Amino acid sequence: MVLEARSLSKSYGNKRAVEDVSLTAEPGDALGLLGPNGAGKSTTILMLVGLLEPDEGDVWLDGRSIRQDPRYFRQHIGLVPQRIALYERLTAEENLRFWGRVYGLTGKALAAQVEWCLELAGLTEHRRERVAHFSAGMQRRLNVAVGLVHRPKLLIMDEPTVGIDPQSRGHILDTVRRLNAEGMTVLYTSHYMEEVEYLCRRVAILDHGQVIAYGSIDDVRRLAGALSTVRLTLPEVPEDALAALRQNLTLRNVVADGNTVLFQTQEAGPAIARAVQVLADHGLHPARIDVDEPNLEAAFLHLTGRRLRDGGEEA
Repeated sequence: MVLEARSLSKSYGNKRAVEDVSLTAEPGDALGLLGPNGAGKSTTILMLVGLLEPDEGDVWLDGRSIRQDPRYFRQHIGLVPQRIALYERLTAEENLRFWGRVYGLTGKALAAQVEWCLELAGLTEHRRERVAHFSAGMQRRLNVAVGLVHRPKLLIMDEPTVGIDPQSRGHILDTVRRLNAEGMTVLYTSHYMEEVEYLCRRVAILDHGQVIAYGSIDDVRRLAGALSTVRLTLPEVPEDALAALRQNLTLRNVVADGNTVLFQTQEAGPAIARAVQVLADHGLHPARIDVDEPNLEAAFLHLTGRRLRDGGEEA
């Protein structure tokens, strides 16, 4: 067992952010951690890497307790945070050398890892450029490389592709998938469901600080049962039209995502007809209708009643 977290709990004042969360990761595992904003993902990650002490519970890496051996965790866990953790006045190479030294690398070992990371991030030709001049995608790729400079046993990634171009996003996903295939254990959080389905074999879904689903991707998908997810693209989604749709008892988990209305149903055809009629009564006509068969997003919506991007600030 590379990682084992048992019964982690954490409160901020009277607010229980995480309650009795347990997770495991085997060598070479790829575990996705999902949850709407405010579900407790960030708090959980901070406890897993030792940046936040749990009120209850403990974390083990290779059988060593984080409470008893925090240095071992720092040496063997790589963290790629959601916020860029780079020095903008330094070059790409200087950033990697700095963080490599923080992890205890020196001499030829440090030089070799810097070269490996630059190539991995596709930044070899930009090694002497200051990070301040990098695009968002280049900064994200370097941010990932910094988390890998010491070749950790466990790589924890918190929203590593936020706000970047499709090419850089694809580069990061392919890099993580290749490293995982080579044996690196990965714990991955994202607001993009397709990223988790692409990278991970197992998934844990958090909501209100608790694990509400945990297992293989296929097992969690099946929790949606026979429900299909319908998407109606509209010019706008007024609150009164949304409320009218929610009053229709045959439509489940009706939510808005920008100019799209999503709902779940067991019989897509009749449900779409009823929804279109309700919208027509409000002067709205869908520009596009899509139906998704049960998948991970359908399971998430079914379990939480929310879209992955719904909710308030993350805790």
